Amino acid sequence: MVLVIDVGNTRIKGAVFEGHTLLDFFIFDENKLQKNIQNSLKKFPNVTYLVVSSVGSIEKKAFSTFEATLKVHFITRNNPFPFVNKYETPHTLGIDRMVLAAGATMLHPNRNRLIIDAGTCVTYDFIDTNNDYWGGAIAPGLRLRYESLHNYTEKLPLLSLQAPHGLTGSSTEASIHSGVVNGLVYEIDGFIDEYKAKYPNFIIILTGGDADFLANRLKNTIFANSNFLLESMNQTFQYKINND
Repeated sequence: MVLVIDVGNTRIKGAVFEGHTLLDFFIFDENKLQKNIQNSLKKFPNVTYLVVSSVGSIEKKAFSTFEATLKVHFITRNNPFPFVNKYETPHTLGIDRMVLAAGATMLHPNRNRLIIDAGTCVTYDFIDTNNDYWGGAIAPGLRLRYESLHNYTEKLPLLSLQAPHGLTGSSTEASIHSGVVNGLVYEIDGFIDEYKAKYPNFIIILTGGDADFLANRLKNTIFANSNFLLESMNQTFQYKINND
């Protein structure tokens, strides 16, 4: 069994896999890292590998406690990946984007693939049918859009995520919800339309913390999976084992 831990910008996600089957899933804050890993190990004593991917601030030494009983592996750019990295600055490419690209490559072979990760940031990553990774785009996520309207204006309030009632907001709060949510929906649909017009045999994968909220608001048909990064981490680790 494999316990995977994804350290993101705002929260930490974990999952337990047996082969390619997801057995358990949890989300927690940084200060509960040790406790949650220990709880998972008690629940699944047959876990032998701890696999970590991080774009957050937690250092590797935070996981050193578990090296006595588990084989700890950190996914880095030195891992083998099932795609050719065509990014012009590969040393700056986030490991989370690389893992998502790896998962899409293995789970959806012989397709043009666009992975959209809707979290703190919204990232767009494109891999073609030849398994060449070309890059994509990075934009603010829903929470950052709400916060920026509040932080960089004098009077606009800080609102929590809420589905707009329509296109035209009839109050300041309704206008903010429309601008933030509808704006991102139109952005995502626009990206998808441009890629679909250029590339045939195309699949769109939507993941991240806001994936479920956004999925039914998009006009395009998508494959929505909020756990795709965790599944891709497990796939990337399995790929490493088979290709070392």
